[in-house]
Amino acid sequence: MDQQDIARPRIAFLGTGAQGASIGADFVAAGHDVTFVEQWPDHVAAIRENGITVNLPKRSFNVRVPALHLCQLAEVRQPFDIVFIVMKAYDTKWACQLIEPYLAPDGLVVGLQNGMTHEDIAAVVGRERTIGAVIEIASNMFVPGITNRENDHDTSWFAMGALDPKTQERVESVADLLRCTGTVEVTDDIRSAKWMKLVVNAAELIPSAVVDLPLADAARDPGMLEVMREAGYEAMRAALADGSKIVSIIGMPPVTTNDPERYVDQIFEKVLTTFSSQDTLTTSLQDWRKGRRAEVREVNGWVVDILAAHGQTAPMNQRVVEVALEIERGTRELTTANTAVLVEALHKVRSNA
Repeated sequence: MDQQDIARPRIAFLGTGAQGASIGADFVAAGHDVTFVEQWPDHVAAIRENGITVNLPKRSFNVRVPALHLCQLAEVRQPFDIVFIVMKAYDTKWACQLIEPYLAPDGLVVGLQNGMTHEDIAAVVGRERTIGAVIEIASNMFVPGITNRENDHDTSWFAMGALDPKTQERVESVADLLRCTGTVEVTDDIRSAKWMKLVVNAAELIPSAVVDLPLADAARDPGMLEVMREAGYEAMRAALADGSKIVSIIGMPPVTTNDPERYVDQIFEKVLTTFSSQDTLTTSLQDWRKGRRAEVREVNGWVVDILAAHGQTAPMNQRVVEVALEIERGTRELTTANTAVLVEALHKVRSNA
């Protein structure tokens, strides 16, 4: 990139659903050169006609932004310097394969996603062009062209870090761009940071979705808070077995406890009290209510697989995965009655401990 490119890089947001649209809109409002690339035809049409509208807790705004359908990427002539991928974890590989021909030779891909997607990105575009990221905001979208974001900039948090040490010096400039939408921390251990986020995601996303309740209501459902914590404890054991360190994320103070389970409790409480509202639906429950599949294997299934690779089991996460996949196959109803199934599994876990 020449000096002009560094000052105003060409930026693409690949995936402009609830999260990607709100973050991308902040970039547009800040004066950056942004293009939306999206797979939902009605959404693309709405953005072209009316721009993208972002509803925040105490304000709303609208911006105009170029929007391309996936098939129109073939019309792009000038490569992108930075691509933010804000798609489901299970879409990462094909999304990277799709965008790689339109990435500048020294361009960067940033995965603003759940799950351990940084390695999938690197496998396609190269480790030297990959920036891993952690995202902590809550949004929803049910109408094309309109996204509802529950966290304004003061309660939106991100972490970023390079996979290749030689690329780490470039992360700060990308983080500075992202600061138009929230707090951004740069870390030299993005792998551990992403594991810590997966720990809390394992506790909250699918377990609360399985019982068809907003996150706060699920945590108050008798027995469910213990279920969710147990899923998080297993995820923390997987993180440590996989070589991760316990690191601070989402603005929490430096880790001072040597008790992994206590840290899980602390980080989960932070999410419940700071980064979600009383009616927050996890992305997984939104997916199911829209008839889509959720990131079951990429979050709770990941915990099961990593611990299995180290000769350990994750019975709580295993049961969560089983129930979730039954819901997706249509052999189990999505209902609050599933609480009893998960609580029963918890009792078995504890009796066998």
